[in-house]
Amino acid sequence: MPAVVDAPARSTSHRVARITTEVFAPAVFAAAMPLIIALRSTAPAIAAGIGWALLAIFFCSVVPYGIIWLGVRRGRLTDHHIGVREQRRMPLVYGLLSVLVGLALLILVGAPRALVAMVVVMFAVLLIVTAINQAWKLSAHAAVAAGSVSVLVIVFGPALVPAAALVALVGWSRVRLGDHTVSQVVAGACAGLLIAAPTYLLLS
Repeated sequence: MPAVVDAPARSTSHRVARITTEVFAPAVFAAAMPLIIALRSTAPAIAAGIGWALLAIFFCSVVPYGIIWLGVRRGRLTDHHIGVREQRRMPLVYGLLSVLVGLALLILVGAPRALVAMVVVMFAVLLIVTAINQAWKLSAHAAVAAGSVSVLVIVFGPALVPAAALVALVGWSRVRLGDHTVSQVVAGACAGLLIAAPTYLLLS
């Protein structure tokens, strides 16, 4: 009887975890963060901010995750979150190259300093995730979420500190879905925070 009673709760929590994982996936943060930073950097010139953001988003989100989706379509990757660690190397490397090209272009055409700093943060976080994933399945979701939230707190102030709960929610979703262990999520969050915050503070 207890198993029957608990089944709906488990099913609901699984759905919530799945929605959380998709809504706050690295690709979403990789698109949202350049937009937020670009708009703040160019305010009140909204059109200019959107233009800069689109350039960054193309290289930081569209191209990297387009490569992943293509890999899934061709059967080279099991899923768009690349759940199998051994499959992560090349998509992550291609993602790094794409972000690097985007970063170089942004610097060349004179993008706002804060946006350049944000893209450097994204490159640095992706670099450490790529390096660690060669030997251990670090949570990219947790790393990107923690890095993004830390930058938002720096930009908008202490009022956004409660957003740290979002990192915990993302981490819970990865563990609930069986994609990561608690240690992999905690390590990912710590890596994202320790890389993103000082990097953005130094460059912005």
